[in-house]
Amino acid sequence: MRVGDALIAQRGHLIGWVPVCLGLGIAWYFGLGAEPGALHYSLAIGLGIAALTFARWTSLAYRPLVFGLALVATGFCLAGYRAHAVAGPVLGYRYYGPIEGRVVAIDRSASDALRLTLDRVVLDDVAPNRTPTRIRVSLHGDQVWTDPGPGMTVILTGHLSPPGGPTEPGGFDFQRNAWFDQIGAVGYTRTPVLMLAAAPGGWALWIGRVRLRMSAAVQVGIGGESGAFAAALTTGDRSAMGQAVVDDLRGSNLYHLVSISGLHMGLLAGFVFALVRIALALTPMGLRWNSKKIAAALSLIAATFYLALAGAEVATFRSWVMVAVMLGAVMIDRRALSVRSVAIAAILILILTPDEMMGPGFQMSFAATVALVAVFARIADTGMSRWPGWLRYLAVLVLSSLVAGLATAPFGAAHFNQISHFGLIANLLSVPVMGAVVMPGAVLAACLAPFGLEGIAYAFMDLGLRWILMIAAWVTGFDGAIGHVVSPRGGTLPAIALGGLLIILWQGRGRWVGVLPVVLALLFWPGSPRPMVLVSDSGGLIGLLGAEGRALSKATGDSFAAESWLENDGVAIDRDAAAARPGLDRIDPSVRAQIGEVSVLLVTGKTALAALVGCDGAAALVTNQQDTVERPCDVYDLNRLRDTGSLAIGVPEGGGQSSEAAEPGALELHIVSARDVVGDRLWNTPGLQPGGRQSGR
Repeated sequence: MRVGDALIAQRGHLIGWVPVCLGLGIAWYFGLGAEPGALHYSLAIGLGIAALTFARWTSLAYRPLVFGLALVATGFCLAGYRAHAVAGPVLGYRYYGPIEGRVVAIDRSASDALRLTLDRVVLDDVAPNRTPTRIRVSLHGDQVWTDPGPGMTVILTGHLSPPGGPTEPGGFDFQRNAWFDQIGAVGYTRTPVLMLAAAPGGWALWIGRVRLRMSAAVQVGIGGESGAFAAALTTGDRSAMGQAVVDDLRGSNLYHLVSISGLHMGLLAGFVFALVRIALALTPMGLRWNSKKIAAALSLIAATFYLALAGAEVATFRSWVMVAVMLGAVMIDRRALSVRSVAIAAILILILTPDEMMGPGFQMSFAATVALVAVFARIADTGMSRWPGWLRYLAVLVLSSLVAGLATAPFGAAHFNQISHFGLIANLLSVPVMGAVVMPGAVLAACLAPFGLEGIAYAFMDLGLRWILMIAAWVTGFDGAIGHVVSPRGGTLPAIALGGLLIILWQGRGRWVGVLPVVLALLFWPGSPRPMVLVSDSGGLIGLLGAEGRALSKATGDSFAAESWLENDGVAIDRDAAAARPGLDRIDPSVRAQIGEVSVLLVTGKTALAALVGCDGAAALVTNQQDTVERPCDVYDLNRLRDTGSLAIGVPEGGGQSSEAAEPGALELHIVSARDVVGDRLWNTPGLQPGGRQSGR
């Protein structure tokens, strides 16, 4: 078949490629090694205008390709606009002192500590134009304040620092995430948090207060871990969930039940739809009114309230758009097109928040949804509708769990470095209970609450939630339940995503070309290289990769970096074991990592650094102190590491010759910093940020 004929065959199915082209433009923006300037945006706008102009003289077959170029340029500009629109000051030094701010969000940190996000921030001796728009503070120690409601202005004494960059070059960019969340400082407090005033706030804060009140009511009504789980899936408030439960849910591939997504939104809308139709059918009004359209309208209202209550996360918003499209189609007597509704949801998210595309939430949510839509669209005409009801339900349950699990597995493995081997079993035993017991119980609780009878529904929900938590703990306890995988090369996930999209969206036999990049990416994934030596951006920790795994220089401190390195190596996290591995020469107070004939020396503490003569034969010196001494090696002290970020160190292929500054006999090292990989971007470069970055107070 000629290229033109193949392109003509895509007509009527092109809307699915709109978010793909927008995504390519967004990836173009984030993939640049430096913040784009006026020239880049001029080129992108010029490309878009030229494409739209040239489309008038392009044949019908090739016109979508031209429009695709315009969409790529649009995606690039959308990402750049969003990055500048959320710009705010970033704290440039470590701060300790009084903090005042208004609570806008409450969650839990990776260490299971309650965490507050504050806006309207006031810091001692920091000018307003240099004060971060938002900060995030973890609460440690004994906290006597028990009602950190959104809208409340609080005061505390705490430690703050700039958001950290990637824990290793090429790793997840936490600075970028913080930038788009408008968080200019993160930290902690060990002193009590005190309420200064309760501000009325706006719509968002009012919804936040309603969310917390409902969450508290659910937790009191059900109690225990089941109550915390119920609060998370009904209101989106996960702050009460313990880390052990979260680990069980993740290890059994059931954490998607916590994230309010298509399953919850679909079950809610479907239950309300059925409830309203049954109620109308029992009254004379059911004979005079169109009960289907009324049920669709009320279901849409319920789904919209659920969206507002739970917060518009990617999965929740995507699910709401799909439900809204389908219910809207019912109200206007049209047939809903599932692929189209997914595409519309993706387009809206990419326009409003293009940065979400870089996170696991967007990628896993749409991977599962697109795969499910594609598979069920292809089996719709296989005669399954003639099967017995129980068999059809079982087949749909098994197939949907299998398809969603396979579709999200590469993205979950790449971002979290683990795979649940028995996730299918856990989902088969839990998802039916969620649909038949838990979500109907939640809707009934909302209906019965005005009459004070919600306890009946809570008891119903509690049974289902206890079952799910029991299954999660049981499955996670299996030998080999969780597999650990190494972090893939940079192009692995894009290859899998684009190959999968080609298989699903392309019409005709040409779709099977997409199998090639998927297979190649999966084949080369296990051999992804790992850096020989990693250095934290604090200068206090190094890790050397050896035959037994990565050896860490110490067992405490820099915990997040240490755990991230071990996860990315594709091994189970065991910090103490890693610190006890051989390979590093630990001669207190220094640690030496030997790479062939060259070495990296880590020296911590002022006294040890002052006593060091030269570089003690090392090719590179790393320290968590400021070093003002001229040394005959490459020195990464605290000041330099603040600019470079974390380091990956190895030896160039074929060795390396000593530099003029190096000691005799020393070989060069191949050193890559996080800044080298990310480049000078808005979120990590003081000169590009509003107000610049302060070097001191």
